[in-house]
Amino acid sequence: MDEIDAVVVGAGAVGLALAARLARADRNVVVLERHERHGMETSSRNSEVVHSGLYYPAASLKTKLCVEGRRRLYELAPKRGFFVKKTGKLIVACEQGELEKLEALKKNGEANGVEGLELVDGKDLAQFSYGVKAVAALWSPETGIVDSEDLMRAALDEAKDKGAIFLWGCGLSNVGRKDGRYDLWVTGQDEPIPARCVINSAGLNADKIAALAGLDCGAIGYGLHYYKGEYFSLKRPLEVRPLVYPVPSKQGLGIHLTVDRQGRHRLGPNAFPVEKLDYDVDSSHADSFHAAASRYLPDLKREDLMPGTSGIRPKLAADGSFRDFVIAEESARGLPGWVNLLGIESPGLTASLAIADYVANLLSWPR
Repeated sequence: MDEIDAVVVGAGAVGLALAARLARADRNVVVLERHERHGMETSSRNSEVVHSGLYYPAASLKTKLCVEGRRRLYELAPKRGFFVKKTGKLIVACEQGELEKLEALKKNGEANGVEGLELVDGKDLAQFSYGVKAVAALWSPETGIVDSEDLMRAALDEAKDKGAIFLWGCGLSNVGRKDGRYDLWVTGQDEPIPARCVINSAGLNADKIAALAGLDCGAIGYGLHYYKGEYFSLKRPLEVRPLVYPVPSKQGLGIHLTVDRQGRHRLGPNAFPVEKLDYDVDSSHADSFHAAASRYLPDLKREDLMPGTSGIRPKLAADGSFRDFVIAEESARGLPGWVNLLGIESPGLTASLAIADYVANLLSWPR
């Protein structure tokens, strides 16, 4: 096989965005995906929220790429034909002791370049949404929702139109280095794929792929830890229109209310560590979901909840605390042209288009 300019490992939202960004007539790109189709893991098992960029430190990649990616999603959706909608979001303080956190969140968001943030008194919430009760709230008009399958399909079609080749059911099993190139051994192939550059966008398995290239992931902080998040759907429609989030805590963003493109509401996710991929939803967790959400949705009844879906997040911190994205070209570790993407959890879907540009710049690859 002729040498491939770039091999992308993983066909989730980020991997597909990479393929669409990197492929062109004079540059051959191959995408390896161990599943039989795209987006079978984290990319299709999330809240489908377009995040505005409120939560993370201003200097972090999560903030930079979230804000850029969010703007790109809104700009490109009409051109590429995927569904995206600005719904707005209320972050609610349910007691006086949370007001300081709400004000700090507004300040952080403004430092991050988030537009239109507004503090709302509890008595004025009705102008934003019916049925939400809180002492005060932070209104984020730039938050929205995206259909993740639509987004991935648009990137897949664009990548194919530009000549990218997709190998489905082909997991990467071994990596060699020879004559300045990478030899990639994949399931179902008798000969290795020779590649000039490799982009590891393998999501939940990104640390395993990095290890195949010879990196000690534990020693350099690349080891991933699985955190599961469950969702509960609501049996009846609500009159609530925007997304509603509690004030964030050290444990995360909390049980929030989201809506899909059909107008169906759901609650979640929670977050707890797991050792293996298991997408069952524990129906007994409905009690804790109801307790959390009824703080700001007082009319919500326990019987309104029914088990929905779940997803697994690849976290870099064992305790689930904040760690920034790792997006690194590994020349300094003896792997020129190899790019690792690890810990691409929320806001990875929002940031996907910006992540693709960031990687292209690391490789000095123009459009």
